Amino acid sequence: MNVFSAIEKRRAVKHFDPNHKMTDEEINKLIEMVLLSPTAFNIQNWRFVIVTDMELRKKIRAVSWNQAQVTEASVLFILCADLKAWEKEPIRYWRNASKEVQDFILPAIDAYYRGKEQVQRDEAMRSCGIAAQTLMLCAKEMGYDSCPMDGFDFDAVAKLINLPEDHVISMFVAIGKAVKEAWPRSGALPSSELVIENHF
Repeated sequence: MNVFSAIEKRRAVKHFDPNHKMTDEEINKLIEMVLLSPTAFNIQNWRFVIVTDMELRKKIRAVSWNQAQVTEASVLFILCADLKAWEKEPIRYWRNASKEVQDFILPAIDAYYRGKEQVQRDEAMRSCGIAAQTLMLCAKEMGYDSCPMDGFDFDAVAKLINLPEDHVISMFVAIGKAVKEAWPRSGALPSSELVIENHF
């Protein structure tokens, strides 16, 4: 499947085969691909919690409006981000760059994020959103379907996964073998309403 086809065929599927297991190789391929997603300043601030414990999944489902895909999907990714990744040894993100590049980029990272909590949170959501799309398109390429989710109690899920205080949850992505197709597309707005040239 090419990228265009994956984009056209990707839908939010709600019903998965609960007996289907993805192989370790398939899950590792998803991880390998999602780690190629871009992040600002290459800070790689996303953190991917893969929930394999079915008892934990049941508890998460209970605080997720009892949505079936939480327990029925083959794999459940909880996309989180470290809000302070930018200040945790940022040299790690640029270790292969020249000294000249490091001397320029490291102070720029600090200046961009320090003392700007909203900027840090915005960056977390951007990074996780990009990563989620990467996951879903890769899943489609591999013959799987997916469902992006934000219908859950964020605080309750944070407690269940022991989310560190300087992290935030962005969303879930459930991936598996669909047993029921997504609803038909419900109606896209015309591009003339959504695409603006130069200015509003």
